[in-house]
This record gives sequence, C-alpha cells and structure tokens, in this order.
Amino acid sequence: MKVAALRLCKKERKKTVMKKKWYLILILLLLCVLGIYYYAVFPAVNIHLQSFWIALFFILVLFGMIFAARNIVRQLNQKNRMTPSKLKQFPLVSKVLLGAAAVVAVILILGSLAGSTFFRAKSYASLQKVHTYQFSEDMVESDRVTDIALMDTESARRFGNRKIGSLSEVVSQYEVEADYTQISIDKKPMKVSALKYASFFKWLNNRDKGVPGYVRVDPVTSNAEYVALKKGMKYVPSAYFNYNLQRHVQFKYPAKIISGYHFETDDEGNPFYVCPTLTARIGLFSGMDVNGVIICDPVTGDCRYYTNKEIPLWIDSVYDGTLLTRKYDWYGTLSGGFWNSIIGQKGCKQTTDDYGYKIIEDDVWIYTGVTSVTGDQSNIGFVLMNQRTSEAKYYKVSGAEEHSAMESAEGAVQEKGYLASFPSLINVSGEPTYIMVLKDDAGLVKMYAMVNVEQYNIVATASSQSEVFQKYKRMLSEDGKTDVKQERMTTDIQVQDIQFIETEDGTIVYLKDTNRAVYKQAFEENEELIKIMRGDQLHIAYEPSENGIHALISFELLE
Repeated sequence: MKVAALRLCKKERKKTVMKKKWYLILILLLLCVLGIYYYAVFPAVNIHLQSFWIALFFILVLFGMIFAARNIVRQLNQKNRMTPSKLKQFPLVSKVLLGAAAVVAVILILGSLAGSTFFRAKSYASLQKVHTYQFSEDMVESDRVTDIALMDTESARRFGNRKIGSLSEVVSQYEVEADYTQISIDKKPMKVSALKYASFFKWLNNRDKGVPGYVRVDPVTSNAEYVALKKGMKYVPSAYFNYNLQRHVQFKYPAKIISGYHFETDDEGNPFYVCPTLTARIGLFSGMDVNGVIICDPVTGDCRYYTNKEIPLWIDSVYDGTLLTRKYDWYGTLSGGFWNSIIGQKGCKQTTDDYGYKIIEDDVWIYTGVTSVTGDQSNIGFVLMNQRTSEAKYYKVSGAEEHSAMESAEGAVQEKGYLASFPSLINVSGEPTYIMVLKDDAGLVKMYAMVNVEQYNIVATASSQSEVFQKYKRMLSEDGKTDVKQERMTTDIQVQDIQFIETEDGTIVYLKDTNRAVYKQAFEENEELIKIMRGDQLHIAYEPSENGIHALISFELLE
C-alpha cells in the first residue's frame, strides 16, 4: 500500500510539474509574440488611447484563459456549457486576470461616454479660441505676393523630383519623400522634404552614411533646390529597424502619443524632424490636442521634448492643418450645444474642405473659408490659424467659396485647359480677393488669377504677378468698387520702337520711347495700336511698374 501511495504521489507531482511547464511555455510564447508585435508596431503606452485599453483587455483575457485552460478543456470534454457557477472553479490567478479584464472593459465604455459630444459639446467648442477681426484693418494691403504658398504640394513634388532627377549621384539611391512641410524662412514661404532610401537594399548599402540631403521648393517662384548636408541623416522614416525614425522616437518616449513626423529646417538650414505629441482634453480619450513636441536630430538621433510653452520660435509645424480645421469645426458647430448642432443648427458654421498657407511675422498660418452648415456654395467668412500656437483669427466676409472662385478662374482661360490651385486670401485696395495660380497638365505654373470674393465674376488673369495686379485693380475701378485713378500717370513720348509679341495669352504690343521706357498692352484690348508707327508722338496714360515695363492704358496721337 505504501509503495502504491508513493507511486501515485510521484505521478501527481509529475503531472503538476508538467502542468506548470506547459503554463510557463504558453506564457513565454505569448510574451514573445507580444514583444515582436510591440517592436514591429511600436504603439504608445498611454491611458488616453483607446487602443491601449483594448490591447490590455485582450492580454488580460489571454493570460486568464491560459491559467484556466485545464478547467475549460475539462468542461469541453464533458460537453457542458460554461456557466457563472463553473467560473468559480477557475484558479485564483485566472479569476484575478479575467476580473481585471472586466474592469478594463468598464473603463473603456465609461471613458468613451465621458468624451461624447452629447455630454461635452461645450468642452469641445472651448478647445479653440477664436477672435474676430476687421478684414480691411487687420489684413495688410498687397501689391505683390511674397508671403503666400501659391504652389500646392503636388506641384512641389514634381519640381522636387525633377531637381533630384538631374543629380545622377543621388537619383540612383534615393527618392524624395512625398510629404512636403510648409515652413517659413526669413519670413518667406518654403516647402521642404527630405530624401528617402529607394528600397531596403539601398538602405542596407547606404545606412552608414545616411540620407545625404533634402529638397526645398519656393512656392512663389517655383524654384527647386537640392541642399547637400555635411553629415547624412541616419534616422529617417525610410530607414529600417532601430534607425527607423518613428520607431526610434517612440522608443525614446514610449508613453507619448505622437501625431506625425514633420521634416523642417532651422534658420541655418540644419535638418530636424518635429513630432507633435497629443493628449486628451475631454474625458479619457476625446478632444485630442497638442501638448508639446519632440524634436529629433536625424543626423545624431538626439531627441528632446518641449511643452507648448517651450517650443522654439523657428519651429513652424506644430498643429497640422487637419487638426486646426477639426478644432474650428468643433467650435463652429458645438458652441450652441449638442442639440443645436443636430436640429436647429442656429449659428453653426464649418470650414471648407481644403486650406492654403500664408506667412505672417515668420509664422505659418493656414487659411480656409468658413461656410454655414445649412448654406449653399458661399462663404460667410474666413479664418486664419497659426500652425505653431493654434491662434485663430476670424474675418466676417461673405462671398464665393474657394472652389467657386477656382472654377471662375479656370473658366476665364477655359480654352487653355489650365487647372487652378487652391486660392489664398489677400487684401487688394481694401477688397477681399482670392489669388491663385493656373497650372497645365504637367503641373507647371502658367498664369496667375485674381477673383473678387464678394463678386466673383470680377476675374483677372495674366502671365505675371505684376500684370494680374494691374488688371485686377483696373477691373475694380471700372466696376466702381475702388478708385485707382491716382495710380495712373500721363506723359508725352516719342516712339522709338514698337513690337508685336505672340504669347500664350495672345498678342502683346510693346512700345519703347526715346528715354528707354517700355509700355505694354494686349492687342485685343485696343486694336488701334496697329496705327502706331516708329517716330510717332503720343500722349499716353499708363500705370507705372517697378520693373520699368509699364501698363499702357490709353494713347492719343499728337500732330
């Protein structure tokens, strides 16, 4: 009997040891899977993320099921239904883990409800502070555009790719990142984008020297430039393993919710990646807003975190345009409460579906129109929002929304088939005015267009900025909106030479007088120009231009 009892005891101990080994193996396998998943996906470990709580729920359930596996198998073999009473037979550790999973599920539900617009409409509306300004007083009058990114990102990509395509030592190993960041350099707009490895094997061959430079495109002049660096950038989005920028930054700050990785340069042209971080302002998960930035040096991999109050002045892209427009939409639709946003919609307004960029005092601001949620294809105002500080300026100016203005500009040159870029807003002689570029199929800027916001049948197009401004001001004067007669000048000249130049915009007539001054006018505007001959004495009215090529308004032959 003693021998049999000893054998039974040894057998039970062996079963217990084997059971513990299987538990250990399963737990180790699960930990390995979780480790691989974390390295591959590198999620933020933050209580303000729903995905964190969902992952925690499943992890607790999986571990709880592992420790209860023996009981579950026994119930399945006996073909019994799993009931609450049978859950009591689970091991204590399994009960604790499954109980914790239930608590996590409750937190998920309550946290989501706490951030619902149904309960917290006013909180959403207060995330964006908006101040109303008088357009003609706050917006400086423009005679030419040097502070607005008229070129869109798609055109910048084309110019950047062409520039790199001309560099044989670069193009074989690298490409240009598709994402261009709008920044300000010396109070002028500039689009910048880093190069990227063309493939995994190109990274493998060049990882020691890194990415050699970046591209910057002037969205006003359309000039593209490749900037070569003294030391290559090793920590970039196109790198792999620990050199991948996103993984590198997230591992440095595992608890930060990182929203994007924007390439920027400081005032000296040194490259950095700006990584805004978010936190929930409403409830546990909702009202995500920027609470700081991580700046990473892609050459050395050094990272530093700044709170909103500490962000260096040279950084331009902290709040991206999508976040700013979303915050304004919360303000515009929820200021009157949840039910008003659904039923009455009194005073509810929202941004249009795109935005442009404008430089004001070395900061980048996004511009977009504001329309009533119940309105038609017209704007009730415009809003400018600072990408570094989130400051918002609202201008109550009614008129055509941006896409209607784009259609008007395209219609003015419909025979050419040009496409308009998203416009920006400027002040011309006190008049709110859209300005945009017109592009051909290759993305090249062919013309400039200006459209009056309040009366969008006033459309001026020309091949240069100076000419389009002159035409537009003349139209304003003829329509009675402004008086620009004081800008006109008169004089007597003797014609030294006359030229009829064929352009894509038609025939342009150039007159040169004996003092080397030049005057031009479109032949279709005044066919009597054909009467002028060399040596004629003329009394002319013209609009002066800084470049010495003045706009001819009218002429009279003198005897």
